Amino acid sequence: MTAQVSSQASGPIEAVAHEVLVEVRNHIGHLTLNRPAGLNALTLGMVRSLQQQLDTWALDPQIRAVVLRGAGDKAFCAGGDIRSLYDSHKQGDNLHQDFFVEEYALDLTIHHYRKPILALMDGFVLGGGMGLAQGADLRVVTERSRLGMPEVAIGYFPDVGGSYFLPRISGELGIYLGVSGVQIGAADALYCGLADWYLDSDKLDRLDERLDHLEWHDAPLKDLQGLLAKLGMQQLPAPPLADLRPAIDHFFALADVPSMVEQLRQVTVANSHEWALKTADLLETRSPLAMAVTLEMLRRGRHLSLEDCFTLELHLDRQWFERGDLIEGVRALLIDKDKNPRWNPPTLEALDKRHVASFFDGFDDHGN
Repeated sequence: MTAQVSSQASGPIEAVAHEVLVEVRNHIGHLTLNRPAGLNALTLGMVRSLQQQLDTWALDPQIRAVVLRGAGDKAFCAGGDIRSLYDSHKQGDNLHQDFFVEEYALDLTIHHYRKPILALMDGFVLGGGMGLAQGADLRVVTERSRLGMPEVAIGYFPDVGGSYFLPRISGELGIYLGVSGVQIGAADALYCGLADWYLDSDKLDRLDERLDHLEWHDAPLKDLQGLLAKLGMQQLPAPPLADLRPAIDHFFALADVPSMVEQLRQVTVANSHEWALKTADLLETRSPLAMAVTLEMLRRGRHLSLEDCFTLELHLDRQWFERGDLIEGVRALLIDKDKNPRWNPPTLEALDKRHVASFFDGFDDHGN
């Protein structure tokens, strides 16, 4: 079922059951992900609506900037609607294949968009939500923000450009975030360079009011930056990851995930002991295969262009529903909810390096 959503700048576009709200105010195109009950998780229809509207506004001289947000106060976007992709695969349909191709194309559009995009990353920003936000010129977090790439928890790998933006975080922080799937708050998001500005959530309405009355000059990005400078800040005190940085840089530079877990369990230094054991326990709940492929993917991504990173992720996607752990992870955590996924292989010790490497076969043969 579709509904017509109109904007004064571009006329009607297709939207799926009002799941993407479109509005233009003061030469700014506002796009709102409108599935608050589902934490604004992305469907293929939403991806297509966002793409169509961004393409239209790119050619509209009346539009100076774009603001992207999620409805409600719980989530910007908690990722893709993975249940629908699971159902597609089980039914032998192509939705899951089309979704990733078009989602990655949308993320690339945002990365390369010629007009500034402001992403209001209030609440959960996970997986596909990170894909939308990380290409934006201005990424705003609040005290409610929880950022993460938690894919390994469901037997998947951090996609949507994660192979590009995670390994470019200083040191091994991005490797840690991708392999462990942990979530971080506003202070750590700024520290890692995954956000640009912090704004108290109770100032979001004031930001909207200021945007409605913003005077535009020759450089819209500078106009937006000047406004944010009056309302927010670019760093917060005591980001937790700063204290953990030496340990993270050591353990997550090790050769493989089994080595990481083994050495984490050997830590005896008082200020790192609790974190090390907690991290080792967490890694042992994740899909061994997903973590191993993620580690290889992120280390390759450090040396690839943005476009090649998306190509690599699609290369993995095309194999993952048949050969990876995603279907079992979704079954255990979202379908049957027994929270007892039967990973293949079941343990880190059972990982076969040749099997992990086989997921990358053919990628280098195509000039990458």
